[in-house]
Amino acid sequence: MNFCVVGAGAWGTAVAVHLANNGHSTTLVPRRYEHALKLSSSRRNNDYLEGVDFPLDLQIGCSLKPALMECDFVFFACPSHALRSTCRAVAKYRQSSWKLLGSIALCKGLDPQSNLFAHEVMREELGQAVSVGYLTGPSHAHDIAVGMPAAMSLANDGTEVQTESLRDALSSARLRIYSTNDLLGVALGSCLKNVYAIATGISDGLKFGDNARAALLTRSMSEMISLGTELGGRQETFFGLSGFGDLIGTCMGAWSRNRNFGLRIAKGESPEGASEIGSGVVEGYWATRCFYDKCVGMKSEMPILKEIYKILYEGKKPADALEDLMSRQLKAESMQY
Repeated sequence: MNFCVVGAGAWGTAVAVHLANNGHSTTLVPRRYEHALKLSSSRRNNDYLEGVDFPLDLQIGCSLKPALMECDFVFFACPSHALRSTCRAVAKYRQSSWKLLGSIALCKGLDPQSNLFAHEVMREELGQAVSVGYLTGPSHAHDIAVGMPAAMSLANDGTEVQTESLRDALSSARLRIYSTNDLLGVALGSCLKNVYAIATGISDGLKFGDNARAALLTRSMSEMISLGTELGGRQETFFGLSGFGDLIGTCMGAWSRNRNFGLRIAKGESPEGASEIGSGVVEGYWATRCFYDKCVGMKSEMPILKEIYKILYEGKKPADALEDLMSRQLKAESMQY
């Protein structure tokens, strides 16, 4: 297959390296021209994925048009807030990209202007002629790039034959891909886990210990399933790699931006200041507000999510949030929330 990866951060670069190592014609197109020149010269992306050499066959594109001309699938590896503009840049060359079958989002967030999920943004901007989907799950970029064992979910709304063909193309001896057509469930799990990773970072930063972390992860999973199914996702999806798997990976990984953001909040930094540190994007910061608004609109309880919102947007102290969570009315574990 012929792939184009738009966006050369850590994750976009890792996916492009994996695809090229898998024997596919792959072009990585950075968003900035000078970055493309730098990658072409060094054959590394030391700004975002240090220590990983590019495969000889990985092409670096300085512009979208030639990269899209014979592309079968385009992967969007940009922050969620930049997805719409990136889709529009691709859509300009839609007529010349005659082979294009589908688009896959690698981002795990919502459009901050419309609160739409990535597949909804891609559908609006790219039209009905191409399929839309996600590649998601527990996926530290460096681990994928160097070929460490992993498993991920591919969600696609194309035909079953197309989905299976793409799944097979993405899979390798070290990366196992599972397919699904539950785009909404995958999108919900991918976004919600970032909120709970912030909560885990706060808990770890305050030295609450292993028992607290285990309880927090368990009750976060319960909330994610409750809210996710209420919003239209299938329950079984949240028990899969894009839900439970990504939740564990993001909440436990030392590399997790959202968990590290929570650690900084626990140290007393402001949410605005903590979110601006480093080269990555803290998708959970915006997602917290979006899902809080949804909960209020649906009159859903979701106590952990709401306390995180109050910490990030209302200045509530984490210790006070913990006290309010622990003093809630006692109930049977089988009861929601």
